[in-house]
Formats: sequence, C-alpha cells, structure tokens
Amino acid sequence: MPPGNLDSGVGVVEKRVPLTCVHLLCICGKDRGAVTPEEIRRVAMFSVHTSPLEQPGTGDAGGMNVYIAEVAKELARQNREVEIFTRATTGALPPTVELVPGVTVRHITAGPYEGLAKNDLPGQLCAFAAGVMRAGAARPEGWYDLVHSHYWLSGQVGWLAADRWRVPLVHTMHTMARVKNAALADGERPEPAGREIGEAQVVEAADLLTANTADEACQLVSLYDADPARVVVVPPGVDLEVFTPGDRYAARARLGLPQGAHVVLFVGRIQPLKAPDLLVKAARRLLDAHPDWTPDDLVVGILGGPSGTGLEHPESLATLAAELGMTAYVRFVPPADRATLAQWYRASDLVTVPSYNESFGLVAIESLACGTPVVAARVGGLPTAVGPGGVLVDGHDVDDWATTLDRLLADPGLRAELGRRAVRHARSFGWGATTERLLQAYGEACRTRTPSPIFEASLLTGVPAAVVP
Repeated sequence: MPPGNLDSGVGVVEKRVPLTCVHLLCICGKDRGAVTPEEIRRVAMFSVHTSPLEQPGTGDAGGMNVYIAEVAKELARQNREVEIFTRATTGALPPTVELVPGVTVRHITAGPYEGLAKNDLPGQLCAFAAGVMRAGAARPEGWYDLVHSHYWLSGQVGWLAADRWRVPLVHTMHTMARVKNAALADGERPEPAGREIGEAQVVEAADLLTANTADEACQLVSLYDADPARVVVVPPGVDLEVFTPGDRYAARARLGLPQGAHVVLFVGRIQPLKAPDLLVKAARRLLDAHPDWTPDDLVVGILGGPSGTGLEHPESLATLAAELGMTAYVRFVPPADRATLAQWYRASDLVTVPSYNESFGLVAIESLACGTPVVAARVGGLPTAVGPGGVLVDGHDVDDWATTLDRLLADPGLRAELGRRAVRHARSFGWGATTERLLQAYGEACRTRTPSPIFEASLLTGVPAAVVP
C-alpha cells in the first residue's frame, strides 16, 4: 500500500490480526465474564521512575504519567482508595501529596534525588522496596487489596509487595525492551539485556497483565511467552471534558498563530524514538514544493521538551531547523497544561505522530477528541488509536511523509471528514471506560490468583523461573 494511502477517502487502514491474537482476545477480553468484586477497595499503584505529578512532555514524564493519574482519579470517583508509590526526586517533596480526594501520591526516598538516569534505577530498587515495605508496615494487616505496577521497574517491586501483602499483582508494561529494540531510531541505544530479563520475570510473576491493544497483547505472548489466559486488553483513554472540539480561529488567536496558515503539530518528548526531526524534514520538502509559502502560510509546532538520548543534545532539533532554513517556520513550545494543549490541538490542521514505536499513542487520541486529524506511523498501537480519524504512513521516509502531509493540507474537505470521524472514534476512549475494563481485570486477578508467598515457602515456589539461572 502506498504511503498515506487516501484511496478510501478517509485514509483508514485495516490491520490484519493473526489468528493467535484473535484467540487471545476471545480468552482475555471482557467476554470472559470478569466481574469486579466489592472487596477491592484499596489499590497500591507503583510508578518507580516517574511521578503522576510531573508535567508530561519532558524527562521521563509522558503518556504513562497521564494514564496513572487519570485511572487513579477515576477509581477514586468509583469509591476506591489509591496510593501511588513513586521515587522522590527532590528533598522539597512532602512524604505524601493528595492528588484528589481518595488518591495519595507517596514519595519514597531511594538513591540521590537528582542526577540519576532511568537506566541507573535498577540499583535503587532494593531501597525503593524497603521504603514501600516500611510504608506498608504502618498500615493494618490486609490494608491493600491489590497491587498494580506500571513499567518493568515497578513490576520488580510490585512482585515483592504483592507477595508480602498476599494480594494479586496486576502489571502494565507501557513499553517493552524487545519491541523497542526491534525498531530503533537513528541515535537511539538498545535497551539493556538486564531490562529484558527483568521484564520476563515480571511477566511470569504477575497474576494478570494488561495490554493497551491487541497488538501489544500478542507481543507479550510471542516475545515474552506470557500465558494468554493472563493477558487482558485495556485500552487507555482521554479526558473527554478537556479535549473537545472548538473554534479553530479562536484557538489560533489565543496562541498567536496566523489565521490563514497551515499548522502542523508535534506533541511529545523530543528524542529520536518520537522522531520530531522527521516532521521538520518533511516540512522542508513542503516548502520546496511551495516556494511562495511564508511563515504566515506554514507553522510547524513542536510542543515538548528533550528526553532520553535527546537530553545529550537538547538543541539538536533547533539546529536542524536552522540548517534547513526552517527557523522562522518552526515554533518550539515548552510542555503545556492540558487546557493549553487542547487549544494547540484545535488550532492545528494536522497532528503528527511519527514515532518508531508507541504502545498506544495518547497524543493521537487527544487530538482526535479535539476534532483534528492525525498522521501517524503505522507502528505499535497507533492503528488502534488513530482508527478512522487519520492516516497511517508506512515507514519513516521523509518524502512519503511530505507527500501525505501535502495531500491532506491541500484537501480541506477530506480533513473535515476525518475530523468528524475522529471525534466519533475518540468518544469510545473515555477514562471511565478504561477504568471499568480495568476493574474487570482486577476482579479476574483476584479470582484466578494462586497464592504462593515466598516468605513461607521452603523451596521459593513463588519465584518466577526466569529468576533461576
């Protein structure tokens, strides 16, 4: 299929799902009859390397932060108590912060507050686990009903905590080393082997694994040998009260954007994995094809901050824009609050997600909820997130991306139709729906858990086989 194929009139691309994945969905989807036991009143969530209080778009803060915060708040609305354990990154942080009534963020001291890269955190998991155990010891026995860990680092601690507290462990990967290593961008270093081993241990230890999409569920089975009966698909969501359609011209006026310009937006952390450089290069091709365009005719918005390997050369994207003669066309905007972010989505003609890998793509669904079509790479969970509200591009060839953008910018009627479909598609991804599915998964984990506490077992029967040499 040619890049950004628009022959269907709406740029919809059907993704074939292997038979094994269909089987997995039949076993693990909501049709399994999972129920939410009333006994689940208190959930301990672990997010070792990044806090839901941090601003998404810089450092290690991104879609996972949004996911944890929104799910926790929704659980609180449904009369559950949630404690989120995360590593303290400054001495100024109080021991606990109330995110909303019913949701407490608990800061655990583990290692130096600043200057510790994510890849160095495995060495601090023992200290983090000790802090968690101390906090748990201050609670009455049986206080927590379930542990939900996010990312493999948290899974390592979650496995221990769930065993100590004799409760189920539900784990969400968010990203996986073997998936990332199979699609590395230029300049990205492979994920270390230690992470792959750690992920395999968590996969085996968890009572239930949640995946963002059917594609990710299949990857858990095929790449990590997960038991299909312990994998459920729980799509992430979007705040449908914040991210709503609105007046494009009013949004542009508030943001100081030219009313008649073609506005193309990138939102996310500036790092090779997210490929914002691809948008800048494709925009250069657009200018070559339209030499009469001025900065009043084309605006490329880059909303986010450096992260990962992007921190090694934080000025690299601005340097690239200057080298390509794009400085006047590219607007660099720091990470913004959600209300401002929604205004940027509304002000844009197109939002691009050119990542080399995305487990889902919250940026895509946020844009769609605002009625703005998305142009995304056909990778990971993006086909699910984009659905009928945008166009998928095969690969990361600059000319292919430029051609797709040019065709869409030249066809306001098609963009309007995509925008209407985008809003309808996004309505099925509210955080309420996500949390309902998650509660079903929690209930399933409670019913199927087989207790095997390692502290009482003579032969360490609760230790995953992946731990043993």
